[in-house]
Amino acid sequence: MLPVIAIVGRPNVGKSTLFNALTRTRDALVANIPGVTRDRQYGIARVGSTPCVVVDTGGLVSQAEGIEFLTARQVHQAIEEAHLVCFVVSARDGLMAEDREIAAVLRKSGKPVLLVVNKIDGMDPGTATTDFDSLGMGAPIGISAEHRQGLDDLMEESAEFLPMDSPAESDDEGEDDKILRLAIVGRPNVGKSTLVNRLLGEERVLTYDLPGTTRDTISTRMERDGQQYELLDTAGVRRRAKVTDAVEKFSTIKALQAIGYAHVSVLMLDARDGLTDQDTTLLGHILEQGRALVIALNKWDGLDPEHRLHVKSELERRLTFVPWARRVTISALHGSGIQELLDAVCEAWRSARLEISTPQLSRVLTRAFEAHQPPMKLGHTARLRYAHSGGKMPPRIVIHGSRTDTIPESYTRYLAGCFIKAFKLKGTPVVIEYRNSANPFKGKKNVLTKRQREKRQRLKKFVAKKR
Repeated sequence: MLPVIAIVGRPNVGKSTLFNALTRTRDALVANIPGVTRDRQYGIARVGSTPCVVVDTGGLVSQAEGIEFLTARQVHQAIEEAHLVCFVVSARDGLMAEDREIAAVLRKSGKPVLLVVNKIDGMDPGTATTDFDSLGMGAPIGISAEHRQGLDDLMEESAEFLPMDSPAESDDEGEDDKILRLAIVGRPNVGKSTLVNRLLGEERVLTYDLPGTTRDTISTRMERDGQQYELLDTAGVRRRAKVTDAVEKFSTIKALQAIGYAHVSVLMLDARDGLTDQDTTLLGHILEQGRALVIALNKWDGLDPEHRLHVKSELERRLTFVPWARRVTISALHGSGIQELLDAVCEAWRSARLEISTPQLSRVLTRAFEAHQPPMKLGHTARLRYAHSGGKMPPRIVIHGSRTDTIPESYTRYLAGCFIKAFKLKGTPVVIEYRNSANPFKGKKNVLTKRQREKRQRLKKFVAKKR
């Protein structure tokens, strides 16, 4: 187990900025608005040559209610699992009453605490930290997380409190190929975080009956039936016209980035609403990035039989362009359909990584071409000779032939369907690329022999004499 450092403090003191600085990432969403962070965000930092886990948390406020109470519960969970707590305060705001309340909570926890005074840039470090001596949390450490000032001193102090005999970070490059990265995407309030908590068997991410509860993309690992997963809980994506808040815009960007990072995307739909226009827009983003896809109809247990039949028929009518995507009915709240969902995800992942030989692809191409040839253009039709694999996730098939630039999109879809059917691919699209065979005589000049030149001269004289 790696040592764990929890970053806690009141809202808007720079906890997420410090997290990004220590982990050298942009995983935590940062905005000059209090209360942006709500869930625990994990990352890897280094204390000297030893890796450690850094946990970013939401801001603690006094008399928390509603979603702030749930955020505070996430913070307390992070404190319980930490070896060291970095208590972050703001030099610009000075010592606040809420800082004293948080200090009292940390004393009761019994955890080692480092008092970190952030935002000292442009100030005298000695003067900036003086006000916080009265907290009795030890000598304050002045930093500027935004400008990476004082971080080395912070990590040196941290090393004294961490179990440095932890095993060094293993080389995960080979193991990474065995981890299935699963992005759970959808509109706000369709149950994405509830599904993540159900899969993990714990309240890992914050759930609340309010659209837009999740803001960051939260990454969590789990193992089930021998398969390792990296779950990516994303923020709900609304129509662009309805997104006016800057934080929500960045949340949407991170959600779309998670689709590109994942191997498989689960598009969650609210079964009560069916397939909305925003759902089809999200589906388009998944298809553009070539991700394997599973469609999950959540809240299925609350529908009557007639409504279920209507929703299924509507999906069949509107999703004809993704016949390869499996549709699973689930209830994230009660856990029904979860195993079927994971089976569909693993099946899609295996199909996306399937290796197919050139002879197999060429045989399927030949049968498809003989059964149905592409339409003629300017009196000529394309000729397809052979196919080979061009990559995985998604399967990419390169087809060589002549006049391939005349092939319409409809015939490309026909070929993709033939490959999907022949190799029983489920849950993944197939990308078709064409290569025009080079003309072996292009650029070569036909040089006549002496006999051919003499014959040409005689022919010219004969034609001239006839005229």
